Amino acid sequence: MKLIKHCHEVNLANLGIAQGALLGLVAENARLEITHCFPFPSVNDESISDEDFQLDMMRKLRMVNIDHLHVGWYQSAQFGNFLSPQLLESHFAYQTSIEESVCLIFDTAKTSKGFLSLKAFRLTSEAIKLYKAGDFSPENITKLKVSHDTLFEEVPIVIKNSHLMNELLLELSEQIPVEAGSQFLDLGTADVLEEQLKFLMDTVDDLNQESIKFNKYQNMAVKQIQDKTRWLQRRQQENAARTARGEDPLTEEDINKVFKPMAPPSRLNALILSGQASSTAHQVAQFCSQSLAKWFATEALQDAKQADSS
Repeated sequence: MKLIKHCHEVNLANLGIAQGALLGLVAENARLEITHCFPFPSVNDESISDEDFQLDMMRKLRMVNIDHLHVGWYQSAQFGNFLSPQLLESHFAYQTSIEESVCLIFDTAKTSKGFLSLKAFRLTSEAIKLYKAGDFSPENITKLKVSHDTLFEEVPIVIKNSHLMNELLLELSEQIPVEAGSQFLDLGTADVLEEQLKFLMDTVDDLNQESIKFNKYQNMAVKQIQDKTRWLQRRQQENAARTARGEDPLTEEDINKVFKPMAPPSRLNALILSGQASSTAHQVAQFCSQSLAKWFATEALQDAKQADSS
């Protein structure tokens, strides 16, 4: 509840992305129990560093006998848009310190439409090896068999409320009028689909730019190989002529001075963009299927209402 409240408040105030720490304990069979959380300080607040703030909060929570083991962090998202190099780097630091740590993603936009969207993710073992190596070249990514589908693995979530919380939810449900639930059958999804499709188009454009950069590198690499081959052929012909004149042949090691090795571009952004495009496409398909379900439910309610009136 604290996590959801914080994410919604930040979203309503247009303050950017909500982030915070997750506290809990590691139970049997490597099961992670998250029992408490607290938000990180605002980006504009420079009076205290994030590290000092977190240490101070955990120290105070330990004094009042609340679980204070740092087991991960959470972040808000809009329509499944959460993948970024910063998120991967942050969670790599968490997961290398605490193997069981998770990253909770709460989608405020989807939840506001009546569907609780709370997912937990961990980096896969392949992604951790890739980050530890620090080499995001195409060769290393292919060697480690990393793709946009194997960057993260989703961890199943079970939400459990206390008895007092369940009692509160029952009381609140009785106070809400029946007509208030009709908002979740709203079929006006054009604006939502428009935003999702716009973001998908932007992601595909960025991915296309990454592909252009990589294709440019490949063309330059092929051209350099051809130039090296011609240079070696000329050097061999020159050495043959020098040998015929009784002169010492020239070394071929100068080729590395003439043609400097080209560093392959990082493919990390391409992996992230591919994963984000796949996630957004899945969100669009899921949202459309939910809209169809709403349409059939609304039609059934209208038929039942007409039957009762007649």
